[in-house]
Amino acid sequence: MEIEQVDTLIVRCQNNDKEAQAALYQKYSGILFSICLRYSNSYEDAQDVFQEGFLHAFAKIKQYQFKGSFEGWLKRLMVNFCLDKYRKESKYRIEPLDDISSLSEIEEEEVPLSSHQNLDYNTLLRAVQNLPPRYRQVFNLYIFEEFSHQEIAESLNISIGTSKSNLSRARDFLKNYLLHLNPNSDE
Repeated sequence: MEIEQVDTLIVRCQNNDKEAQAALYQKYSGILFSICLRYSNSYEDAQDVFQEGFLHAFAKIKQYQFKGSFEGWLKRLMVNFCLDKYRKESKYRIEPLDDISSLSEIEEEEVPLSSHQNLDYNTLLRAVQNLPPRYRQVFNLYIFEEFSHQEIAESLNISIGTSKSNLSRARDFLKNYLLHLNPNSDE
């Protein structure tokens, strides 16, 4: 679908055209659902958040000003919706660490979880879904959404040190989880 066609659909959606909404839903549902899966504990939770998030996107579509990528705007809207949704539920609340004075010195490592494992999407998704919520949110924002630690700290109302620590712990958790799935893999 060409950019001009997408822009036409957006204008029609801004005027509550149901056919245009269905077309945008069809075009972006896959990528937006994958975002919801990464932030959810289960497929069912992801479905619920996805449906609510898409309705939220259609309610906010009049705010889109045709500056920058619509897909980027839509993805950011869904990420923020997921974060807001899970932030409101106590089981997903992010708790700041008590002792983070030494954590502000954590260096960001760009080391793969395991260079010798071939992972399929479902295995990786399961691993991410098994992360404790506070680690999962930071991991998703940093790795998939490419937020800086500053942006993560502002979005989640935590310190930069806590963001770095939670990312490091998420990586450790994922590495251990994946090693447990395949204990014979080389390090």
